[in-house]
Amino acid sequence: MKNIKTLSFILFLIGAVCSACKKDKSEKLTDLSYTIDVNGNQVKFTPVTAGISSYRWDFGDGQTSTDANPVHIYPGKGKYVPTLYATVNGQSAEASTVIRIAKGSPVKLNDNTLDDWNTVTTNVITSGIKGGIFRKVKYDYDGNYIYIYVEMASKKTNGDIFDFYIDADNSSATGFLGGFSGGGYDILMEGPMLTANMDVFYHNGSQTSFSFQQQSITEAYQIGTVVEEAGLLKFEMQLARGKLKGLTGTGARLGIIATKSDWSASLGYAPDEGQPGFLLDMSE
Repeated sequence: MKNIKTLSFILFLIGAVCSACKKDKSEKLTDLSYTIDVNGNQVKFTPVTAGISSYRWDFGDGQTSTDANPVHIYPGKGKYVPTLYATVNGQSAEASTVIRIAKGSPVKLNDNTLDDWNTVTTNVITSGIKGGIFRKVKYDYDGNYIYIYVEMASKKTNGDIFDFYIDADNSSATGFLGGFSGGGYDILMEGPMLTANMDVFYHNGSQTSFSFQQQSITEAYQIGTVVEEAGLLKFEMQLARGKLKGLTGTGARLGIIATKSDWSASLGYAPDEGQPGFLLDMSE
């Protein structure tokens, strides 16, 4: 009799375990996964799970999307946790990952559009009365380039001459103490860059002397998209940080002067005339 009771108890336990197994099977979680392709601060999301009928992406920076395969531009360097909320074969599911974005730039120089500059909202100069023909200048950067966007009341065919004063090491102890205040300008780039070339000069001699030596540097800069609309000339360009002396540091100060093609008059300043050069913090 004792053995029969023991056997009955064992069968009862087996039945309970099997019942729990059936319950676990009925509550199996829906699998959901996706891949990411990171290019600078631009990330492409691609789901790999079959049977998805709805998508809601939370990119982890306050932005969302309902696209199946979104491409998202993150605002800057940092760690983000994007999450996909989806319906898979009629059931709700979610999946997250961690993305670390190094300092990149949303600017793509050869994409035949200036729309990517709409996402650049820091390092912006809005010209005042003493800005002349300049209306707006934006700066951005990554490890390889400084990107510049310019809006001005002009035309490409005017052949305006540009002078770029660059305090490459962000130090007033070196470079020319002129052009713009606030720094010592180590590099001068000068010429009608939208219709011809700009020359590159490095400062030498006394800091109070306008003394610059011309350099033979290829690919120091590149012009991107140029647009004329509503009386404004808009264009973008990039400076190669590795080609220009001292520009690989954590900060640079920049100023731009526009002059008529015959050198007869100054047309504008960015920042405004009398203001210090613009300090671009590149410490990220």
